[in-house]
Amino acid sequence: MSDQQKDPFDEVMRRALREEADRIEPADALLEIRARAHAQRPSRLRPWFLTAGVAAVGTAAAVGAFTVFNGSDTTANDGDSVAGQGTANTSTALPESQAPSVLTASPVPSPSVKTAGPTDRGVPEETVKNQLVPVYWLGEQIGVPKKRSARLYRTWTKVSGHPAEQAVRIMTTKQPADPDYFSVWRGAAVNTVTRTDDAVTVDFKQLPKATLDPDVARVAAQQLVYTVQGALQDNQTPIRVTEGGQTVPRLFGQIDATQPLDRAQAADVQALVWIDSPSENEALDPSVTVQGVAAAFESTVNYQATNVKTREVRKGFTNTKEGQTFSSYSFQLMLSPGPWQISVYLVSPADGSITDTDTKSIVVS
Repeated sequence: MSDQQKDPFDEVMRRALREEADRIEPADALLEIRARAHAQRPSRLRPWFLTAGVAAVGTAAAVGAFTVFNGSDTTANDGDSVAGQGTANTSTALPESQAPSVLTASPVPSPSVKTAGPTDRGVPEETVKNQLVPVYWLGEQIGVPKKRSARLYRTWTKVSGHPAEQAVRIMTTKQPADPDYFSVWRGAAVNTVTRTDDAVTVDFKQLPKATLDPDVARVAAQQLVYTVQGALQDNQTPIRVTEGGQTVPRLFGQIDATQPLDRAQAADVQALVWIDSPSENEALDPSVTVQGVAAAFESTVNYQATNVKTREVRKGFTNTKEGQTFSSYSFQLMLSPGPWQISVYLVSPADGSITDTDTKSIVVS
């Protein structure tokens, strides 16, 4: 077609798309993974993080049944686009065996059916139906020489309604299926999630009153940031926290909340190894496929499976697809009938001690 025959509207659209593409900036690179050392895997106990005079954070009973999908993660700038399909797990029954497929980038969802009108704090979320959203939990971090700390672990939940609002409600009121995971947001009551061009506002009817150790408080604040941004599929817009529509001075007595909270680098707050599949308490045949994600030195992920009754042990190692960055791994086990605990862990290149660990309990028939 000659220049004279081109449609003027098509030319305007092409020029607008080129200008939009020119505004896209590349994502930052992931920080180098730091080696950490610790002598042994701690028992499956809840850590105590509250400062003197404040009751320790414990687990609460689950409120109703909800569907959880274990997932993986990438860097702080990759958001939640890499999502293992995982295995459905409810609070009322053992899940069916359904190993996830190879981790792939999820497509950007099409616009939801309904859009609410604007408010003083911004535009409310669009409503969705049966959409998978990530919910982050805290898990005890090992490999810390002087004190206990925490890291983020991700699960997947199917929600309807306002996705970020529902994800935060689950994070603050539900109990994860894995007893190693927990939340220090118990007692919080979310009101609304709204957004403007420069911030997403999460307004609470009430916030937790506990004062936490500074390092744990930082990860707990990122639990909210990662959950909200993951549900909105937007890892760039910072999160503003308000209570009853008013600015909050501090979260957990430590975190300055007068300004919106930016997303921290994944290597600083996220667990460096976790298991995507099988899920906690899953019932399986003897041939078990274990899949997950790790940021491992020289791509090496170690594992051990122990029969809880007979003490039979299977040990070995596998490799992630890429070293020193969050990447997927997979290995096969042949297990005898009975209850098993599967552990994956990283080893310090400095002294060979066990560092970051994740575990799952399963039942082999």
